[in-house]
Amino acid sequence: MLNKNLQLNPHVFDQDVEKTPIRNGFGDGLVEAAEKNKNVVGLCADLTESTRMEAFAKKFPERFIEIGIAEQNLASVASGMAVMGKIPFISSYAMFSPGRNWEQIRTTICYNDVGVKIAGSHAGVSVGPDGGTHQALEDIALMRVLPNMVVICPCDVHEARKATVVTSTDKKPTYIRLAREKSPVITTKDTPFEIGRAYEFFRSGGEKADVGIISTGVLTHQALLAAKQLDDEGIKVVLLHMPTVKPIDEDALKDIILDTGALVTVEEHQVAGGLGSIVAEFASAFIPVPIEFVGVHNQFGQSGTPHELLNFYKLNTETIVKKAYKVLSRK
Repeated sequence: MLNKNLQLNPHVFDQDVEKTPIRNGFGDGLVEAAEKNKNVVGLCADLTESTRMEAFAKKFPERFIEIGIAEQNLASVASGMAVMGKIPFISSYAMFSPGRNWEQIRTTICYNDVGVKIAGSHAGVSVGPDGGTHQALEDIALMRVLPNMVVICPCDVHEARKATVVTSTDKKPTYIRLAREKSPVITTKDTPFEIGRAYEFFRSGGEKADVGIISTGVLTHQALLAAKQLDDEGIKVVLLHMPTVKPIDEDALKDIILDTGALVTVEEHQVAGGLGSIVAEFASAFIPVPIEFVGVHNQFGQSGTPHELLNFYKLNTETIVKKAYKVLSRK
């Protein structure tokens, strides 16, 4: 059942569950952060409407800089502003930032450990018709390997807003991964959020579970549907949502490994270098357990509707359920 302590959306399993783009949460959160702190500034690479930085630009024009289609400059200018005491948020498509300006992020932001916040929008295959050139499936891997970088993958609009506001209060380099399409609203404004902490969204009754599902980002809703289906079929399951990919919540990982002894990871990203790799790395050093991976396997994206692409790459409830049964057979 859903974790009542987290005050999740009670309609999350309904067919007509509310859907809102995750990137909207970033836009709302940025305005909220700027209202609280005059040092919050925004910089964009000619995509203010798409990344939802438009509301900030209109309300705080004196604190907004349009860099233009120059993502390397976007990162470098922001790093200089951070050194001077500002809290810069930079936004573009994830394929371009951090995809195109990775070296500038590495050298001017992370190497100097300055608090630039990078909002990578339109990540994953659910971007849809834009195709493989615009579908960032490697961005988690690019960001999590960088020293000093924090990596956050919100599951819905509320979590994106909270992540944006919270990151404005520290001086750590941070990457916030955002999706384009409308996605189910899983949490509420009262659901807790803390950087570095994972949350148990679902647990079957009983003391010990048969299988653990670990999800991040927009596919957490598919993971929830899979957890409910498995529970209905008599499989005791725990779903752990990890909005923070780095630093990973090691205590929560230890608990789910000891509790279940079998894991399925779920992400809209390459399995290599993403959440699946992170969990496998941790488990191999802690207690090796069988793991199955739901994600993109060494492929580029392509054009199609979001629904078509998620099904084509097997990023859906059906696959998560199948992987759960498969990993159970290996216990």
